[in-house]
Formats: sequence, C-alpha cells, structure tokens
Amino acid sequence: MSKTVKKIIAAVIALLAVGVYYYVALPAVNIHSVGFWQCLLFLIAACTAAGAFVQIRKEAKKDMSVSFRPKDLILQSRAVKAGIALFVIVGAIFLVGSLLSSPIVNAGKYQKLLTVENSDFSRDIKEVSYKTIPLLDKNSAELLGNRKMGSMVDMVSQFEVSSEYTQINYQDTPVRVAPLVYASPIKWLTNQSQGIPAYIRIDMATQNTECVKLTEGIRYSESEYFNRNIYRHLRFHYPTYIFDDQIFFEINDEGTPYWVCPVKKFNIGLFGGQTIGTVVLCNAINGECEEYDVQDVPNWVDKVYSAELLTGLYNYYGTLKHGFFNSVLGQKDCLQATNGYNYIALEDDVWVYTGITSVSGDQSNVGFVLMNQRTMETKFYTVEGAIEDSAMSSAEGQVQNLGYRASFPLLLNISGEPTYFMALKDGAGLVKKYAMVNVQKYQWVAIGDTVQECEKSYVRLLTTNGITKNGSTGVFDVAEGKIASIAPVVIEGNTHYYVCLENSDEIFDVNVSDTTLVEIVKYKVGDTISIEYEMAESGICTVMSIP
Repeated sequence: MSKTVKKIIAAVIALLAVGVYYYVALPAVNIHSVGFWQCLLFLIAACTAAGAFVQIRKEAKKDMSVSFRPKDLILQSRAVKAGIALFVIVGAIFLVGSLLSSPIVNAGKYQKLLTVENSDFSRDIKEVSYKTIPLLDKNSAELLGNRKMGSMVDMVSQFEVSSEYTQINYQDTPVRVAPLVYASPIKWLTNQSQGIPAYIRIDMATQNTECVKLTEGIRYSESEYFNRNIYRHLRFHYPTYIFDDQIFFEINDEGTPYWVCPVKKFNIGLFGGQTIGTVVLCNAINGECEEYDVQDVPNWVDKVYSAELLTGLYNYYGTLKHGFFNSVLGQKDCLQATNGYNYIALEDDVWVYTGITSVSGDQSNVGFVLMNQRTMETKFYTVEGAIEDSAMSSAEGQVQNLGYRASFPLLLNISGEPTYFMALKDGAGLVKKYAMVNVQKYQWVAIGDTVQECEKSYVRLLTTNGITKNGSTGVFDVAEGKIASIAPVVIEGNTHYYVCLENSDEIFDVNVSDTTLVEIVKYKVGDTISIEYEMAESGICTVMSIP
C-alpha cells in the first residue's frame, strides 16, 4: 500500500472520528462556548499525540539500538513542538478569556445585568383567587401524573411520564405539562414510527389530571434517538447557537406541544454575563422551528428564563454592589436569594418568587422579588419577615403529631397581608392539609383541610390580632333575618349549605367542613339566623361564623 493511500485512509479515519464526536457531543461552533474550546484543546492534544506516535514508529524501524530514546525523538519533532505550542497558546487564551469574563474583574457589569424595580405589594399582588392558586408542587404533580399514566391501559406498558413538569399558564389557569417518554429502547424501536401519542396536563388549582391524546404523535423529544432527538435536531439546524442548559416543554393556546429553547447571550467577555438573546420554538410534532428575539416571543410562551438563571442574576445584583472582594470579605450591603423558589401566576405570565435575605445567614427576609420568566422583569418588595424555612417549620409545628411536611411556600395577599401559603404532605407525598403563615409574624399559623377553610381560619386569626381587610373595625359584615331557603350542596367533596334570607338578594355559603359552622344543620326555613360573612369574588357571601 502506497504512502499516499495510507495518508488518505488516515485522513478519512480522522474525519470519521471527528464526525462521530460531533454527532454525540453536539458542541456549538462558537467561540463563546466553553465546550468549543475544550473540544479544540482535545483535538490539538489528540493530533499531537498521534503525530508523536507515528514519528516514534517511523524512527523505531530505522534504529532498534539500545540508544534509541522515544522521549528525545518526540522533543526534537517539529510537528510535536508545533502541537504543544498550539495547545499552550489555545489553553492560555481560554484561561485568560475565562478570567477576563469573571466577576472578579467585571463586578460592576455583572451587577447591572438585572434591572430591579421597587414596587408595592398590595398594589401588585391582588387578593387571592382560588382559581389561580397552584396547590401542587412538582413532586405532587409527579404523583398525580404517574397515577394517571397507570390508568391508561393502552399506553402504560409502552410509555412513561417525563419528569419535566413545566408550570405554565394555559387559558388563564396554572397547569403543569409533561410529555410521555418511551419506556425503554425496545419500546422506542416498536413505537417511534408513530411518535409519542400524548402528554399529561395537570390543573394546579383543581388537581384535575388529563392525558391529552394527540392526532399526530410527538416525534421530536428528549427521549428520541438519532436525528429526532430534540438536542441533535436543534444543533443541526443551528450549529452556532449555544442553547441554555434547560429547554422547556410547553403547549400553545390550542394545546399544540412545543419545545421552548432559549439561546444564551454572553454580555461580558468570552464566557461571562449570560442572559438570553434569542428563543427557538420547535414544534414537537413536526420539528418545524421558528426563531424570535427574546422581546418578540409570543405571549403564550411562559418559560424563557429559568428560575436558576434569574436567581443567579439577582445574586449578582445583590452581592456585587461594592465590588467582588466586598462580596467575599466585608459583605457590606450584600443580599441574596433564599435557598428556594416557587411560581406565581400574574397577568398571564409565570413569575418566580423568592425571598431576599442577607448573606450572613440569619433567619429573616428583608423582602422578596418576583421575576418574570418571559421578560426578565424583576420587582422587589420590602416586606420584612421570616424566611421560608422558618415559616415551613412553624406550619409543621402545628401538625407535628401527624408528621406532615410542608412544601416550599407561595406568597399570597390575604386581607392585604403578605402571607405564606403551603401544602402539608404526608410521608407518601399526598397533600393532606393547607397552611397559611403570616410573613411578618410567622407564629400566626392557620391550618385547614381545604384552601377555603384555611383562609377562613387565617382571616379569623388576623381579626383576633387586630389586623383586618382594608383597615376595617375588626368584624365582618353581619346579616340577620328569617331563612327563606336553605339547601345542601357538595363541592369538591365538602358539604356546603346555601342560605337565602327574606328581603335579601344575597346568597350565603356555609361550609360545614369547618366544625365551627356545623350547627347550620339545625336551622330550617322560617328560623331566624344571624350570620357574619365576607363577600367573595364570585359574589356569593362566605359565612365566617354563626353568632
């Protein structure tokens, strides 16, 4: 075999090796990608090592004497010297670029990546509406999704539910959505021609769980192999784009599944100051991709900035006000996000909520922030109080005999008061009760079997302590008269009595799951009754007590 043929074969093998590496690793061909530089260093090192090996074999055939020294031969080779020099140069550029992109030398630029607006809690956070409270966290949603999947006898042996439960607003309702995935490589082989036939949608307020079947299957997903794998599909369409570490499964207003794929934008040096500059929407059924600037993303899209990215940006904002070394040593005026977050639905967007505390690790918040996952808009609210962990412990203390554990809280506006709301779950992860804890006085805790009962107990607690809605006198509205009609109804498994009084157009709702109201069963048409009530958003009067 001639030397020319050998060189051609070697070149083909090298190209195949590079192609296989690219197909598997999917690096972005972009100088801002750390993976690109790592890949470049690896290729330089591999080529240098291969050149050295070839040189050793070549010289070894000429000289098999004892004096033959491969080490000396390698150091004398021009190709090897050039490879080592190139490796050092590229490595130096990478290290210097990393340093010049870091907060150490760019603290001011990092601190300005996020714009934070001071805002008013009672103005921005409206009174609670039960239709928009997400009662479930991700773990509880997974339990419901898996339970629903277990009931789908035609699919359960072939598919499982993905662990990616994305929380979005769907038709003004907070829901979590997750695609199905192939149960195993063999199940993929037998089902991939039709694609994934459905996704799970869970209403976070009512806990209603649906397996939404599609007329055409999902053909592009994380569980696909080869070219239909969503990451490979994106890379082949956009070889230079550096996609964010998280892509999100969402559905549009018609229920069509999409992958929302944020593209990183680096604002400081080669690798620093990451935000999002572009968003690619990939139709999960047919793979069609649409590209948008981040400010032009359709309104149905809820997730562009991940919660981790937003809290990280706030930490830069809060800790780097007086430079990098102050954030490490003196820590004057340094604030940071607490160790958890949750989601709130506002104005048809999903906002990340997290408390803000000092870096000293005390057990109090100086306020909290809401960060829009579509626009990066960030609002800070000055509300001093307990951190979420303290509120969770306070709620768990009320049911310590039952051993329930609290989920990470939401922040609600109850009677104008910032209030932590959380679910209390048993050892199996099932929601058993709900708790409301006052942010500023976290020893004020109300527990209820339903959200309505929990709120009623909490409002009564506020009234007892002299805090009432809109600064009222400390009592609810009172109605008195003869009962014109009374009828029991069952709502979400709880019995309510609807009461109408003579000469009154109001309808009074008495929830007998609240044991303090159970005496309503003694009343009948014609009896005189006195009722303390609060007007609900629905227009029906919620009865707080029967004096």
